[in-house]
Amino acid sequence: MSDEPDPRQYRALFLSDIHLGTKGCQAELLLDFLRHNEADTVYLVGDIVDGWRLRSSWYWPQKHNDVVQKMLRKGRKGTRIIYLAGNHDEFLRDYYGTHFGGIEVMEATIHEAADGKRYLVIHGDVFDVVVRHAKWLAFLGDWAYTAALTTNTYVNLVRRKLGLTYWSLSQWAKLKVKNAVNYIGKFEEAVADEAKRHNVDGVICGHIHHAAIHDQFGVRYVNCGDWVESCTAIAEHFDGRLEIISWTRQLETQPAAPEGAVEGARVAA
Repeated sequence: MSDEPDPRQYRALFLSDIHLGTKGCQAELLLDFLRHNEADTVYLVGDIVDGWRLRSSWYWPQKHNDVVQKMLRKGRKGTRIIYLAGNHDEFLRDYYGTHFGGIEVMEATIHEAADGKRYLVIHGDVFDVVVRHAKWLAFLGDWAYTAALTTNTYVNLVRRKLGLTYWSLSQWAKLKVKNAVNYIGKFEEAVADEAKRHNVDGVICGHIHHAAIHDQFGVRYVNCGDWVESCTAIAEHFDGRLEIISWTRQLETQPAAPEGAVEGARVAA
């Protein structure tokens, strides 16, 4: 018999910004998360496969293929899987309404939680002014972000040798620069306004790699975060409660029981 604990069960799981096809993708941690967590429905909230990066240089190690196969196996075992395309996997936008291996591809959808609250589920890139109105600048930003991740690897190699803890250069730079121009707040407000237009109770999105749950704009704003740096997901419990799961923090604090959840409403990504 295996000593592994039974997977933790949720009503729904929301994952975004996995960026399969990039060296920054934390595929091994994601596989561990998927082994220890099950849900009736899994929403893939965009930028799951990074078509931008794959077009410029092909990178697809076995672990990335394992993530895809794990998702397909979940689908075969009865999990409903809904894939909402983002800007990095925009090639799927020609296939809305179709199924791939049991995975449903959609532009957006409404999720009704167990407590009756209704949430618009959408990646969110259409509310990012940079992506909507200056795509060349978005590509430049993507290149700079990738360069920061590469630099971050070497910075933390030195920090480990010095006995220091992990530090994210790209996260630090992103929060410093984007907060300086109120980027995150403006994005959150724009997405919340879209939820109001749909007459729902909230919105669940991704795109900006900044996990959060709050009610600052009159509706519940929920962001999944990412699987490049923060390794976060949103879980809906069977009573309708939504929670941020930070998988790296769980592994650090509860190595024997990684199914625990992180307390708190906001986790920086």
